Amino acid sequence: MKLSLVFAILACQLPVCAAYIKFAAYYQDHMVLQRGPKHAVVWGTSNKIGEAVTVEVSGGHGNVSTTVVADPDGELDGVWTVKLPAITDPGPFTVTASYRWGNVSIQDVLFGDVWICSGQSNMNFYVSRLFDPAKVVAEAERYHDIRVFRTHTLESNTTFHNLHGAALHWSKPSQASLQLFSAVCWLYAQYLSPHRKYPLGMVESAWGGTSIEAWSSPDALAKCPVKTKRGPNSDNVLWNSMMNPFTYMTIYGVLWYQGENNAHHPDRYACEFPAMIADWRSKFHQRSLGETEADFPFGFVQLAANNNVTYVGSFPQLRWAQTANLGRAPNSKMLNTFMAVAMDLPDFASPYGTIHPRYKEDVAKRLLLAGRAVAYKETGLDFQGPFPSGFGVNYKVQLLNIEFSSGHTPIEVRNKDGFEVCCSSSSPTTCGAHDVWVAAPITTHDTKSVTVSTSGCGSRHLVGLRYEWRTSPCPLRKCAVYGRDNDLPAPPYIRSHAFTDSSSHIIG
Repeated sequence: MKLSLVFAILACQLPVCAAYIKFAAYYQDHMVLQRGPKHAVVWGTSNKIGEAVTVEVSGGHGNVSTTVVADPDGELDGVWTVKLPAITDPGPFTVTASYRWGNVSIQDVLFGDVWICSGQSNMNFYVSRLFDPAKVVAEAERYHDIRVFRTHTLESNTTFHNLHGAALHWSKPSQASLQLFSAVCWLYAQYLSPHRKYPLGMVESAWGGTSIEAWSSPDALAKCPVKTKRGPNSDNVLWNSMMNPFTYMTIYGVLWYQGENNAHHPDRYACEFPAMIADWRSKFHQRSLGETEADFPFGFVQLAANNNVTYVGSFPQLRWAQTANLGRAPNSKMLNTFMAVAMDLPDFASPYGTIHPRYKEDVAKRLLLAGRAVAYKETGLDFQGPFPSGFGVNYKVQLLNIEFSSGHTPIEVRNKDGFEVCCSSSSPTTCGAHDVWVAAPITTHDTKSVTVSTSGCGSRHLVGLRYEWRTSPCPLRKCAVYGRDNDLPAPPYIRSHAFTDSSSHIIG
């Protein structure tokens, strides 16, 4: 296949300027560009005004030639931008940008799906820190069509157009390249590859200990009240330097693992997270000349367990906030998103701290199943854990029946604990800040529902229910309710009002 694209550029007008032409920083040997039906956007810089630049794609498995004339980008002087034709041939290709003063090429370029992996330290958690990294690397080296790239950690108070360097240039999987690469990002790609059977490009842009405000643009934060911070948690400073530059390329989707640094402000996060997703989608779509989908798939990981203690803490409310307070994803506020539950994956012996569990294979497998259903529209996949869909109250014998997923998917019960009910002495309808949550152990269950005891309320009003509402709610893979056939845990759940709505009924 051979593709040629010719267009003019705006650049330096002074004859004394030395001639140069460059690709943008992340266009490198061994990279992956977005495959068809989308058009990959390729851009770079030059310092000669009015010169015709030719972008040629050669190699692959066919023999097709196309010439397209494109206008300069227009946003910044000296920047040239072009859309390639939709290419589904995986390659490898050579991509050459040339004009009469010279040329520059990148080699071994593949066409596949490009994913960006972002967030804080659990996304930044290296392959080398897994339980058996040697096994993972040995398997990884068979996946030559997956390529990885990692940014430098760099903050900026001004917005970058181009990326300022890389911690790992585009590379094939190897011990050297994966040693300091995101385990979740890599494993998701490795597990996805057999289902796609074409190249995958995984871009890690993450920084441990960072907040969502740092990864959000001013436009996103304007949607929610925020508190200004300093350092790598300051508003916008990582969006400016580590994410905005990628908005000019075509991508398929994003994976996100972050929230620990925002756990003490869950109400704000419930606004900020959907706002950031919407803003990233808008900017990637616009700046990629409409090629990145305006609703590209966005996968995320709910916070895992942390600390070997039984206190409630701030993590449960943040997990809830990660779903925009709706409990699961996708939902009406977060369309085309997908989620991996991780609260049942504690690793209290982790040498990297209890906040960094090593069970990233579980996380990636759960993300993969949801991603296949949501991001790739595969049908017939049961990709979510059980979720409460109906309630039956027997006040006489103080029992509450909880139906899951409208009875359509069977459940498995692994633990009788995990449910609590809110008991109020003052309100028959609402659980208040001073009301009491008491344990509601499972008494009976079948494949559709569980029944819990509400006797702990005594004569007080039953006005709420919550499930696995602890920072570390259960032993490893032993929370109370799972999908029998998909092995997925039910996510944390809370309702702070009485059982008088259309989903509830009185029994007995």
